[in-house]
Formats: sequence, structure tokens, C-alpha cells
Amino acid sequence: MDFFAQPYLAFYGKSLLFALIGVLPIINPLASAPLFVDFTRGLSDEARTRLARRIGQNVMVLLTFAMVMGSYVLDFFGVSLPAVRIAGGMVVASIAWRMLNAQQATSDDATQMVNALTEDKASIKAFYPLTFPLTCGPGSISVAIAVGASLHTRRSVTETMFNMAGGLTAAVLLGLLVSLTFRYASRLLHRLGEARKIVFLRLMAFLLLCVGVEIIWNGVQSLVVQLMTTGAVVPAAPTY
Repeated sequence: MDFFAQPYLAFYGKSLLFALIGVLPIINPLASAPLFVDFTRGLSDEARTRLARRIGQNVMVLLTFAMVMGSYVLDFFGVSLPAVRIAGGMVVASIAWRMLNAQQATSDDATQMVNALTEDKASIKAFYPLTFPLTCGPGSISVAIAVGASLHTRRSVTETMFNMAGGLTAAVLLGLLVSLTFRYASRLLHRLGEARKIVFLRLMAFLLLCVGVEIIWNGVQSLVVQLMTTGAVVPAAPTY
């Protein structure tokens, strides 16, 4: 049996595009890149590059786990996707609110930040909050879980394997895209100048706050729908 013949390549390609189109607009590394630069302004370029690579790897692992095991883990603990959205949205909104109201650091504060933010501390923060929830938040994870559930099919095990292979390839590509975007974000923001960068960071923090509120609202709406209907809400499978 030729596994690399049609229609299996079509399953792989469609699943790859399906996962990319579903997750990329939500994860949006261009929007979170300025926040990464602001968090890591006390690090050297080499340390920032390593941190960006680690965040990309974390994003890849999170999305992969969400697609493969996310629905099973939630079922095991009895947690619904709306609850994940609400809790994660609250975390995102809280971080964005603190960033939005943060005072601009003086030269002494900046010096203390450079000395305080060592590479060891930066590596600790690589997962929280830089990976989760700022880069790959509850919205991205919930979509990845729904995508993974949709890629399972009862028609054949082989089709499911190729569907999941396409989804996992999309997770790898998204992690690579995050890593490259964060790696070169500081060079792009440096051209804006200090004043424009502050304004841009404030705008990104406000947009992040809006995203957090939107995630909470979507979770509340889903809970209301579940209360008004009977039975569990199952993600719909894509029509190929």
C-alpha cells in the first residue's frame, strides 16, 4: 500500500492548512513580539535569541500536546473548554492591565532591571508568562484542542494518522514562526525610536487586554449555551 499516494497526501495537506488557518490568526506572533522585547530589554542579543528559540519550542510542544491529548485531559479532569477560556482570559487580561498601567522606567530603574533580569531568571520566565499566556494563550490552546478533535476520523486509522501529521506539522511551523519573529523583533522596534516604541507597546498591551476580555466573553457565551441545552458540546469536524 502506497501511503504517499492520493488521497492520503490530500488529507495531510488539508489538515496542515486547516490547523494553520485556525491557530495562526489567534497566536499572531507579530502582536506579541513587542511585548517580548519589552520583557527582555535587559538581556543581550545572544540571550534574547536563545530565549526566542526556547519560546518557539514551548509553543510547538503546547500546540502539539493540545492537538493530540488536550481533549482527553479535559475529559479526565472534567474541565470544559469554556472554563479554560474564562480562566485563561482572566490571566491574559490581568497581565495586559499591569502592562498598560506600568510607569515608564527611569534610567536607574532600567539599570536595576538589566541587573535583575539575568539569563537564569529569563529562562524561568520562558514558559510563564512569555510562552503562556502571552504568546500561546488559552485562545490558541482551545482552538488547537478543537482542531485536534476534528482531525480524528472514524473512517480509517490511516486517514487519522495523516490528518494528525498535517496538524503536527502546522504546530512545528507555528513554533518556528514565533521563534523567528521574536528573534528579529528588537531590530524592527529599534527603528521606531524610544517614544514611538512606548506608544506601540501601550497599544499592544491594550489590544492584549481586549483579547483577554474577548476570550472571557466567548467562554461565558459557551457556558450559557451549555446551560440552555442538554448534552456536551462537541467540536464539529471539518468538511473536506
